[in-house]
Amino acid sequence: MGEELEAREAVRDAYQAHYRRLVAALYALTGDHAEAQDLVQEAYARALARPRQFLDVADPEAWLRTVAMNLARTRWRRRRLFDTLVRSGRVARPVESVPGVDPNRVALVAALQQLSQATRETIVLHHLADMSVHEVADALGVPVGTVKARLSRGRAMLATLLSDGESEPETPRRRVEAPEVQQEVRDAP
Repeated sequence: MGEELEAREAVRDAYQAHYRRLVAALYALTGDHAEAQDLVQEAYARALARPRQFLDVADPEAWLRTVAMNLARTRWRRRRLFDTLVRSGRVARPVESVPGVDPNRVALVAALQQLSQATRETIVLHHLADMSVHEVADALGVPVGTVKARLSRGRAMLATLLSDGESEPETPRRRVEAPEVQQEVRDAP
């Protein structure tokens, strides 16, 4: 019984240490704060279901993030029919808002939602979950070069999506920003 108690305490410690970062990463990935909380809570629930096995995990945060991301992928697969109905106009998507969220964060999440799932996952893991390129490659099961390519494309697309909406696409200001973005991409790990 002592080992069971120790295992539950390890899950509790992981909750206190990683919950907020995991929710932030999943929020950026899903674009829905409530869903991000739900996914992370479900990951912790799975850890609590088998706390002794959770003790054997080398990196609890990575394990919890992987479980939450897999849950998100499962939900995305199940939601395809609904999204098809929304796109066809048969069903209206409810307007969602997150009170008290910084407008810049909302703009970032909206821009992230316009990226492909693979690119969005890569950007979120590297920039918001603060994982190295190698760690992202391991977490997603792809080569390091693929991660670098996704980061490069994702940064360029985000720069375009997050640029000031008041300027026209061919204004001098926009042309000045593009090389800076390209320079950041070349300097990326």
